[in-house]
Amino acid sequence: MILVAIVLVSCNEKSNNPYVTLQGKIANSTLDSIVILGRNFEKHIMVNEDGSFKDTLKVTDGFHGINNGSSQSFLYLKNGYDMEVNFDMNNFPASIEFEGQGSETNEYLTTKLQFIKDENISNYSSFFELEKEEFDAKIADLKKRMDDLLNNAKGVDQEVVKLEKEANDKMIIFFQDNYESEHQNLIGLNKGDPSPGFNYPDKDGNNVSLADLKGKYVYIDVWATWCGPCKREIPFLKEMDEEYKGKNIAFVSLSIDKMEHKEKWLKMIEEEDLKGIQIMADQDWNSEFVTAYNIKGIPRFILLDQEGNIVNSNAPRPSDPSLKEVLNTLEL
Repeated sequence: MILVAIVLVSCNEKSNNPYVTLQGKIANSTLDSIVILGRNFEKHIMVNEDGSFKDTLKVTDGFHGINNGSSQSFLYLKNGYDMEVNFDMNNFPASIEFEGQGSETNEYLTTKLQFIKDENISNYSSFFELEKEEFDAKIADLKKRMDDLLNNAKGVDQEVVKLEKEANDKMIIFFQDNYESEHQNLIGLNKGDPSPGFNYPDKDGNNVSLADLKGKYVYIDVWATWCGPCKREIPFLKEMDEEYKGKNIAFVSLSIDKMEHKEKWLKMIEEEDLKGIQIMADQDWNSEFVTAYNIKGIPRFILLDQEGNIVNSNAPRPSDPSLKEVLNTLEL
């Protein structure tokens, strides 16, 4: 297996020392090499049997991704750094630790990524569906906490500080500039409102509509085969399907893969032994059901009642323990 580091952002600042020394140890390693990818740059680093690795490399200073095949985190590499990176393959990226020159910057970035995940920032709808007063308070709190996180971090590279300040400001501006239009799109999808319908072919080519499921609660997973966060929910969704088997609830996975990737979708269903009702939308992001819910990011989960009315248009993920709490309050 090869660990691939994918470049996300690059910057142009150069340091006097022309090399990065990168070393570390991977617990429970199944890797034979790691690959660092940057702008016009690729370097393979061999991983020893004990999980250790070490090499020198000349990079384009900036942000890089590091991916273990199913989860990803990020590195900031700058020529002149002498840094140690350690992690456990079974608990990545949560277990990643840094030592040496550049560690403070990378520790900040790891903390920031966890903050983004914990606050579910990538799920824009959870912000835009709020009423204005609550939205303003949440955005103000988000800005304060991001600023505090950056200001309280010690030893962060000044180029990263500059980029982070710009990124934080752009994020807040994005939310503020798009609130009115996005909120307007969502207010018709409140709890108790009839859900937009769907009528899409399943894995066997038979059309399945929301009307066909009347009389059952319906939990809809909007996903795609290319979506990493979607795939991480698969084991939890399969557990939910098994736990509530025989109950009055249907688990529907609605793929928004492009039609030319239908075979890839069918292959994943078979290889991952996906459960529940597997259907594929007709026009990926532009499909009527997807646009009706104003879905801009996936995975997205929707819970409907037996009459097809909305219980939650932005329901908890299968990996979120609160989902079971919600389902256990229903008459299943």
